[in-house]
Amino acid sequence: MKIEKYEMKTSKGKLQYNISGNGKPNIVLINGGAGPIEGWMKILTEISEYFTVFSYNRFGVGGSDKPNESQDGTTIVKTLHEALTIAGIEPPLLLVGHSLGGLYVNLFARLYPNEVAGIVFLESSHPKDLSLNEYQGNTVKTINKLFKMFDSLSSHKQFDEVNYVKDTVNQIQQIKIFPEIPVFIVTGGKENRMIPEEVRTKRVENQLEYLSLSKNSKHIVAEKSGHFPQLTEPTVVINTIKDCAKQINSKDNQ
Repeated sequence: MKIEKYEMKTSKGKLQYNISGNGKPNIVLINGGAGPIEGWMKILTEISEYFTVFSYNRFGVGGSDKPNESQDGTTIVKTLHEALTIAGIEPPLLLVGHSLGGLYVNLFARLYPNEVAGIVFLESSHPKDLSLNEYQGNTVKTINKLFKMFDSLSSHKQFDEVNYVKDTVNQIQQIKIFPEIPVFIVTGGKENRMIPEEVRTKRVENQLEYLSLSKNSKHIVAEKSGHFPQLTEPTVVINTIKDCAKQINSKDNQ
């Protein structure tokens, strides 16, 4: 499907976004690192039948402006909050964070606890994932260093979010309070041979730690998926979002 994109001016520059559907709660889809709106194409049509859905390209992605400052978590979350305000997307919000986007939904809920009513962590990064690099082989470490070196040669890539993951994690850890909301964790169950088994095991352990964020939390395994369940098993992701929204709506109606 083709996703129609609109543009808005924020205080930090132009952002591309899409709003589809109508219904509560408002769903906010937050991509992984450098992920475009199109990454949601297999779930957007169906969830838009039930809810208002906001998705967007962060600075440096697609037709959005290139970033002109460090893209740490707080900067990204505050820009998203401004964009939601401009677009008229009001609380209650159900945040869906894929991969690196998991850190941003985590931080968003801490910065704006009264606005977030539920979270779906989708194959999400976890603050403890920073330590996983020590398990990677020397070849992978060398490649990662080379990529970082090349990125720093480009003026806008020096501001890229991947360079500020440690800052984002620190920002999350500084805010101890997390709202008591439904939390769903979707993990891909398919083995990735490119990732050492020890790393995969630790990463799953880290994702399961998200269960402790809320008394109302649930873990779902997308058995046939790797890192992108929204593309390989969209029905699992759609049903998880629906389940989270159902809990939010039933609480609102009490």
